[in-house]
Amino acid sequence: MRRTRKAKIIATLGPASSTPQAIESLFRAGADVFRLNFSHGSHADHQARYDTIRALEQKIGRPIGVLADLQGPKLRVGKFADGKIKLETGATFRLDLSPELGTSVRAPLLHPEVFAAMNVGTELLLDDGKLRLRVEQHGGDFAETRVIVGGELSNHKGVNVPNVVLPISPLTDKDKADLDFAVDMGADWIALSFVQRPGDVLEARKLIARKVGSRVRLLSKLEKPSAIDYLEEIVELSDAVMVARGDLGVECPPESVPILQKRIIKCCRSAGKPVVVATQMLDSMVHSPSPTRAEASDVATAIYDGADAVMLSAETASGDYPVDAVTMMDRIINRVEEDDQYTVITDASRSQPENTTRDAISAAARQVAHTLKAAAVVTFTSSGSTTLRAARERPQQPIISLTSGIEVARQLALVWGAHCVPTQEVRSFAEMVQTAAKAAQDESFAHPGDRIVITAGVPFGCSGTTNILRVAEIEESGEVL
Repeated sequence: MRRTRKAKIIATLGPASSTPQAIESLFRAGADVFRLNFSHGSHADHQARYDTIRALEQKIGRPIGVLADLQGPKLRVGKFADGKIKLETGATFRLDLSPELGTSVRAPLLHPEVFAAMNVGTELLLDDGKLRLRVEQHGGDFAETRVIVGGELSNHKGVNVPNVVLPISPLTDKDKADLDFAVDMGADWIALSFVQRPGDVLEARKLIARKVGSRVRLLSKLEKPSAIDYLEEIVELSDAVMVARGDLGVECPPESVPILQKRIIKCCRSAGKPVVVATQMLDSMVHSPSPTRAEASDVATAIYDGADAVMLSAETASGDYPVDAVTMMDRIINRVEEDDQYTVITDASRSQPENTTRDAISAAARQVAHTLKAAAVVTFTSSGSTTLRAARERPQQPIISLTSGIEVARQLALVWGAHCVPTQEVRSFAEMVQTAAKAAQDESFAHPGDRIVITAGVPFGCSGTTNILRVAEIEESGEVL
């Protein structure tokens, strides 16, 4: 089974999509990677879904990626005596560390790190930004605020503190336990929530490094405006990045989110790191069999911008039309990638290759494949780096990624254009060419008379040594010239 598109689809699993039949239907509809959201469900739930994915992988014969998404710290108000209150615009309202039930004039906010970071004038957003408070007076255990935008506030609603770096780790005790479980389970990617600064990424990397033999990759979710101040450093330290537009859209003005999306994608493209665009992409399809025109345009914009993957959340986890949502996203991506303007935009936004052998080879491979109208670019990779550099070039041809490691093949399921095929490790130049030609034909990318462009590294099996470019023509006999 092969896809006809280059950008990938991530589908979140949940109550609406956890049976073997549902997961297979999502995959056949177009899902390339499955997201396990550790904000919901038990370890047993996630293990069962993971086992189902791996059984499907064996049945289909194609690597499938699994993304374990950590919850991260959640700042919330406490409970109210009557369950909810009404905040009037212009009124005063107190937040404090007292665990007593909230009233119309105060509420518990049991997060001392928030009080430690705030200043007079700091704005607090409640319930996904529906309510807005401004701090007028504060101490180590309280804040007197003025209600700027009022409304109803109920138990355990979320609190956002925009434009403030909170003295808090992105990894709670729950997250650390979830991370250990996900790595032991065999997840291919760990998604780190609440990233504010480069040190947050390093903290997660240290925890992953403790797991002996782990090759899991780290995806940083950019959902805090403070992370944008360290964008280049965070991208450099991460294996991939997600534009998490939900919280980002709460803490930033709505008109800034599209601009930030383009900036993040451009930075990741330049660094050769996969980038995912997420949140409410086809949100109306949670309860409708078709999206709004604006949602279809939103997905298309992410593809035109150059995203490696787009993600569905509630649409597939708890929605009424999970398979329809994946099918629609697949249709939109295919339609955009068929557009001549997509090629023009992609070529215009390509970054200059870095001054390295692997970048020179990858850039040359794209140019040669384009000039010769080759059927595919075939990469041999042990760590994934050769395929990542090929994907950075955004060739018009599909990228067939050959690797002897199934873990690498699963991880590359997230990467733009990469069709991953596990294969035996090659030991000679002739074996490399024959293996590439056979894979291109077996996977229905090339036929007799076609040419393929091959990139690899010598010595074979050593990561980061891309230094070979070979053009091969497939003869009628299936042999190569």
